[in-house]
Amino acid sequence: MKRFYITPGEAAGIVAAQSIGEPGTQMTMRTFHYAGVAEQVPTGLPRLMELVDVKKVPKKPLVEIHFKKEYAKSKKKVEELMKKIEAVHLGDIGKAVENLEKRRILIKLNEKVLKSLDLTIDDVLKGIKTTGKKSKKKQYIIIKFDTDDLKKLRRHYIKIKDTLVRGVKGITNAVIVEENGEYYIKAKGHNIADIVKLKEVDATRVFTNSIKDIEALFGVEAARSALLREIKQVLYMQKLYVDIRHIMLLADAMTFRGKVMNIGRHGLAGHKASVLARAAFEETVKHLTIAAAKGEVDLLRGVSENIIVGKTVPIGTGRILLEFTPPKEE
Repeated sequence: MKRFYITPGEAAGIVAAQSIGEPGTQMTMRTFHYAGVAEQVPTGLPRLMELVDVKKVPKKPLVEIHFKKEYAKSKKKVEELMKKIEAVHLGDIGKAVENLEKRRILIKLNEKVLKSLDLTIDDVLKGIKTTGKKSKKKQYIIIKFDTDDLKKLRRHYIKIKDTLVRGVKGITNAVIVEENGEYYIKAKGHNIADIVKLKEVDATRVFTNSIKDIEALFGVEAARSALLREIKQVLYMQKLYVDIRHIMLLADAMTFRGKVMNIGRHGLAGHKASVLARAAFEETVKHLTIAAAKGEVDLLRGVSENIIVGKTVPIGTGRILLEFTPPKEE
């Protein structure tokens, strides 16, 4: 007797949809967060919806930054790297004031904050990229401009206020975590493209909960793995132990076209091969009009379209009837 992994004609998609959908609707709204990283990280149904809708940036983006072995074993080295990575903006260490009359920008630095962050005024001066003439006086930085265009001066002021003095753009609230004798960083943000450029970082183990960022940097296969990990984590955290194969089918369906697609009308549902299946979901008139204009043919190979026309659905025994019905005798 031949053993099958799955019965021919099995409605695998429907079973997977029910297996994820039913516990998904029963989810509790408990919240979970990494202490000091980001408060109220979406979990449960809000996070699941965020994943299947493939939001460009999650509500609370997080990164895990792992380091090469020569750094990961030492907490002191990781602490130094954390200082190097965590973003410090000019607004965090001082206050900028513009003087339009004298065509200059005055920056007053907080010495206590500078000391706590192990920074000097010279470090700040190096970090400020501007066409103006820079000078320092005690805890002040003065930037003078030779322009009468006040709009241009205001643009310089806005840019200087948001200057990144040190660290990786968008990476904040970093904390050190120990796991299996190794130290790594968890932080708020999703800018993994700039993180992997650092020579101390192990690029093969950098992770973010932003699926789009993973797809952009590592490709669709990595995005599929990230989707799988994140959906599983959301369900398992609520003690909803859904078979991993159902989640794998969902992740496969969202990525099989070579890019990550959401499951809504602009993604999977809107790109089905069948005209009737697309029309049955949303924007019925639009889909039927476009299909009529293009002269599309519906071969009635799916479930939805056969239900609409009242034919036997091609799953289970219906598939056998559909494919192996003998020709009628004359």
